[in-house]
This record gives sequence, C-alpha cells and structure tokens, in this order.
Amino acid sequence: QVRLVESGGGLVQPGGSLRLSCAASGTIFRINAMGWFRQAPGRERELVALITSAGNTDYADSVKGRCTISRDNAKNTVHLQMNSLKPEDTAVYYCYANLRLGELSYDSMYWGQGTQVTVSS
Repeated sequence: QVRLVESGGGLVQPGGSLRLSCAASGTIFRINAMGWFRQAPGRERELVALITSAGNTDYADSVKGRCTISRDNAKNTVHLQMNSLKPEDTAVYYCYANLRLGELSYDSMYWGQGTQVTVSS
C-alpha cells in the first residue's frame, strides 16, 4: 500500500511564503517523477510543478520565478517552496508520484489527499 502524505498548507497573506512537503511510503521499487497539482473551486486540476528522479524540473507559467520544487530521493519526499503568494494561488494542492511498485510492474500515478492553501488578507 503506497501512501502520499502532504503537509505545510495553511492561510497566508498575499506576498507571503509557504513550504509544502510530501512523503511517499510503502513498498516502492522506483519513483520516476513527483510533483504538485492544484485545484481551485470551479476549476480543473492543473500542474504546478514536477521534478524527475534526475532532478529535471518543470513549472506552470503562473508560478515560474515564485516556486521552487526539490526532492530527496533517499527519503522519497518532495517539497514545494512557494514565495510571493497571490490570492489566485488559493487552491487545494495535491502531491503526486509516478512510480513503480516492483521491477516488473507498470508505472502508476498515486495521489495525496490534498492540502488547502489559502492566500488572503
């Protein structure tokens, strides 16, 4: 059983910062990519940032220059440092991992339960 557990969400004022963390646990052969999606009320879930096992990163245009994703492969954790937060960043943030359970398994997507980020004065 694979679990992704997020932490670090909350309420922050515009211009503030938050650091989201996500830890993957369970029997895992390999994690290919980890990252974050977000979903605001009435909107579709969208990619925020991802990082591969090699350290390659990709960001949504809306967060480039304000967010930094990092990863600890040994601990199966991923972090998202968010700075200069805006009200439009308000959403539920979901951690995800593209991983393989066993050497002969297929790659599959797993999701965390989500953590609320609210940017408001």
